[in-house]
Amino acid sequence: MPYRWNDWNREHIDRHGISERQAEYVVDHAKRPFPQDAGDDKFIVKGQTRDGTFIQVVFVLDPPPTKYVIHARPLTDKEKRQVRKRNR
Repeated sequence: MPYRWNDWNREHIDRHGISERQAEYVVDHAKRPFPQDAGDDKFIVKGQTRDGTFIQVVFVLDPPPTKYVIHARPLTDKEKRQVRKRNR
């Protein structure tokens, strides 16, 4: 599915050290139970990038099926453990 990037969302995720490629990879390779409905038409995915970094990505469909990433950040240690446990 396509993604829509602009200066705002690129700069926003870059502040958290996340690249477009990392965010797209985690969303595109989401494992159950993700993506999860986060309310307000937002979806959340937690997972591991190709290089092994654990991140969370929040996106909206704008317009569907285009994904517009509105937030991405590294996972906390606790969140990493939860993702690893789910993926067993």
